[in-house]
Parts: sequence; structure tokens; C-alpha cells
Amino acid sequence: MKSKYDLIIVGGGPAGSICAKTSAEQGLDVLMIEKRQEIGVPVRCAEGVGKKSLENFIKPDKKWICAEAKGANIYSPDGTCVVMSEEMAGGEVGYVLERKIFDRVLAHRAAKAGAEVMVKTSATGLLRSDGFIKGATIRHMGKKQDIRSDIVIGADGVESKVGRWAGIDTSLKLADIETCVQFLMTNIDLDQEYNEFYLGNEIAPGGYAWLFPKGDDRANVGLGIAGDRSGKTRVYDYLRQFIKRYPKAQILEMVFGGVPVCAPMEKTVENGLILIGDAARYSDPITGGGIANAMKSGKHAGDVSVKAISNGDVSVEGFKEYERLCWEDIGKTNMAMYRVKEIIMKFSDEELNSLAHSLKDIKIEELSATGLLMKLVENNPKLLEALQEFFK
Repeated sequence: MKSKYDLIIVGGGPAGSICAKTSAEQGLDVLMIEKRQEIGVPVRCAEGVGKKSLENFIKPDKKWICAEAKGANIYSPDGTCVVMSEEMAGGEVGYVLERKIFDRVLAHRAAKAGAEVMVKTSATGLLRSDGFIKGATIRHMGKKQDIRSDIVIGADGVESKVGRWAGIDTSLKLADIETCVQFLMTNIDLDQEYNEFYLGNEIAPGGYAWLFPKGDDRANVGLGIAGDRSGKTRVYDYLRQFIKRYPKAQILEMVFGGVPVCAPMEKTVENGLILIGDAARYSDPITGGGIANAMKSGKHAGDVSVKAISNGDVSVEGFKEYERLCWEDIGKTNMAMYRVKEIIMKFSDEELNSLAHSLKDIKIEELSATGLLMKLVENNPKLLEALQEFFK
């Protein structure tokens, strides 16, 4: 490592790699560090992403696409199935990725663009001078080194230490974080062309269970519950109970993690520093999916960093364009989804069943988002009352 870079990116996930590639292609001297010894491992994600969102950044490749979904089957607590087309099912339905390969491909593209990539390398603190972040203290193979930079990018996920070190409030209410566990399972009976989601307070209080096909007879089977609803039963126990419906299935891999499902943060920048991806809480508040939004925020951060350094203004004021772009591209939708989440979380299982019953005979693929909403309201007067609160 050199002693000075234009940009230090902490975190080698999709957000970090897209930011590194974007900025390096435009001439910045970039260092991207990843604390783990392998990029893409462990996978802490259901691995679903919308096709259009992905194709805005990279051409799909069979090497890292496990399955291509036509839509989603959404099951209410009483087992009523609502079939959603890919376009209507949300940003996590489309491709199911092999993140271990996909993340490495993104990092490789960043390196080919000119970014320096280092694994088993972590940030242990930030350097400050005259009210600005001026770099980071970095540990590589047991040795510490102060490395200066014009901008530090925090792409270090939901646990983001970088944001906290910079004095940005990244705290989450218990209700705004999902505790999740996921098994990669084999010998599982599943339509490989549809993702599956299961709702219900007995199944996953304040969250849902999911099955994402991964080709052959494999699937990611996971479950998340709201942090304020965990009680005495562990999320692991909820998932163990859920998979009893697949008696022949076997567990090949197991991962645990937390997912932010909160409203957009009021502040994602500081003098000399930008937060992106899950570190900036850009995951979808309803689904918890974050791949597409991570890449979007990484692209915006890369572009804005190039302009800020060129203009000699890496202050909060100089980063206003980043926050504006992310609000337009991510924040507005996430705020709306957060308000919808707040409504749905108050529904009982009976009310969720009622919603499903009102949709089960409707061809969802023929409805627009507005048409779907109108059908729901038409058949569920209580939802209208909730939506009136939403639009106040």
C-alpha cells in the first residue's frame, strides 16, 4: 500500500466494488480494502436481484446466475397463494445469484479499472485534520499503517464502524432491523422458476420466510424476524420449525446476520467521508434486499467523488449532489416502502389472510402497481384507512 490515495473504500461488497470501478475509470487513485480473506464470503444475503437493476451495471453471466425467476408465490398465514409476476414482485425477484462468484467478478472489474484491491485488510480508525476525515488507519497481516486520502468511503455493511467513527448516527431501533438466518439446502422440492415468500406471525413475527431457487434441487431457505418481536424464541428456532415441511431436505450451509429495514438516514456524509450500501441503510425496508441499491449508491458515490476532488471541495457541501442523487434514486422509494411496512406490521394474521383472499383470483401480471393497490383497497376497507394515514 502507498501512503496516499485519492479514495479509500472500506468494504469489498457490491457497493464498494462499483464505487471503486466508477472512480478508478475516471482517473482517481483508489484503494479498496476488505477485512475478510475472500471477497464474497460468507454470503449474508438471499442472493435475489431484479433483472433491470442488475443489467444497468453488468451483463448477466451464467457463471454467477443460479436461477432466473418468472415471479413469486406469496403465501398468507392460512396458505393462500398469490402469484406475482416478476415485474410486480419487487426488486429481489429476477435473478438468483451465486454471490461468492458475483462479488469477486465485481471486484475484478474494479481492479481492471485501476483500483488497488487488498483482502484481509481492515480499517481500525479514521484520520482527522481541520474538521475533515483525511484517511484511515489500516491493519494488514497484523501491521498497522496510517494511509491518507482525500475521501473515505464507508461500504462496510450493516455493522458499519466507519459511519460511527465519523460521528454519523447509524443506530437502529429494534423494530428497524431484521434478525435473519439462512440455510442453503439440497433435496428440496421447489418450482425453480418462482421465488417463495411466507407471511404470518407464527412463521416469522414482523418478517417473513423465503425460498430462492439455486438450480438443480437447491435453494436458499431463510427467515427474518423483527428485532422487537424476537421474544424468547430465536430466529434459528423459527427457521428450524419452518423447514419441517421439507423432511427430505439437507442443510449444506448456514449463515446469520442483521438487515436494516429502516427509513432513509438523515445524513450519509461528513467532511471527507461518504457512506454507501447497507452502511448508509439503503436496503429495502419491506424486503430487506440491498444488492441493487448498494450498486446504485456506489455508482453515485464514485461519480460525486470524482467531481468533488476535481473541484477541490470534499466537504459536506461538496457531497450534497450524492445525497440528492441517492434520494431521487433510492430514498424516495425507501421512505414510501418504510411507511407501507409500518402499516403491514400492524396487520394480524386474519387481516393478512383477507388481503390474500382478495387477490387470489386476480391476474396480477395484468395489473399496474396502482391497479393492484386499487384492488386491495376495493376488497379491504381497513387498508384504505391505513393508507389515509400513510398519505397524511
